[in-house]
Amino acid sequence: MLCGARQQLRKRLLPALLGSKGCPPGRGKTLGSPNPVVPVAVCAYGAAAGPVGAGGWYEALASSAPAHWAETVLVGAQNATGLPWWASIVVTTAALRSAVTLPLAAYQHYILAKVENLQPEIKIIAKNLNYDIALRAKKLGWSKRVSRLTYLNNMRKIVSELYIRDNCHPFKATLLVWIQIPMWIFMSVALRNFSLGKTNSEGDFSIQEQFSTGGVLWFPDLTMLDSTWILPVSLGILNLLIVEIFALQKLEMSRFQKYITHFTRGISVLMIPIAATVPSSIALYWFCSSFLGLSQNLLLRSPGFRQLCRIPQTRSQSDTPYKDLFAAFYARFFLRK
Repeated sequence: MLCGARQQLRKRLLPALLGSKGCPPGRGKTLGSPNPVVPVAVCAYGAAAGPVGAGGWYEALASSAPAHWAETVLVGAQNATGLPWWASIVVTTAALRSAVTLPLAAYQHYILAKVENLQPEIKIIAKNLNYDIALRAKKLGWSKRVSRLTYLNNMRKIVSELYIRDNCHPFKATLLVWIQIPMWIFMSVALRNFSLGKTNSEGDFSIQEQFSTGGVLWFPDLTMLDSTWILPVSLGILNLLIVEIFALQKLEMSRFQKYITHFTRGISVLMIPIAATVPSSIALYWFCSSFLGLSQNLLLRSPGFRQLCRIPQTRSQSDTPYKDLFAAFYARFFLRK
């Protein structure tokens, strides 16, 4: 009876041990999933943070409806274009970025521009309100605490009314995050399912077999890891560039914003070893997504494109954004003493 229990335990653990070395399962038969070094940072590639087996949290994620929708998008794009899988991944990523995230990013900038243009009016109202409350506090004998609470409550109501008046509540600017992150996760999950043979076969060859010959250059097999680390390192550099461009947009950052910037830098560096533990198909998708994200960030700095998207002009907006960006980079990284 004890031997039988040991055999059952061995059958459960063997696929995970094989997957942890990054070896893809045999064609037509899935042995297990990779077990990356950093299991919590990115759930998209299915780290073994949950229980092993079909009941694990990742199994539920991999077999969910959004993951199957992402698989359908990828297969449909590949069938429509007839391109090799590496090119199909690039084209699909570009299409999703152009059709989904770019309009949402433009809307985000639209909301943030309207919020920024409200700040002068908010400052005037705050100054007048502070003066009125000071007079009333002196007349009625309010304590400093009561005066402060009265000021904050009234100011909060006034600012909310201004956001409603101009239809620019800052929460609307977070719509991009709520759409982009789930899309990124489920596209990554779909690619991992393809790389590990967790989907049904298509035609004479399974998608996993198509992936094994669907790469290019130094990653001809999309089911294998990028042993050269070219894609992971390139991904980290692109993510750091995006973070630095965002940081340069803020002339004076609050302490919280500085903490967030440092945290994002750390995540960008951490993504390098994470990308080195996933199949090349996922690393390629992450690289393309970051490259298009950087391009999107630069495009939204263009005055002409902002005008095309009807984004209101702000005081912080520059007529020569790319020249200013280059000058800021040069001053920050080359003129530092």
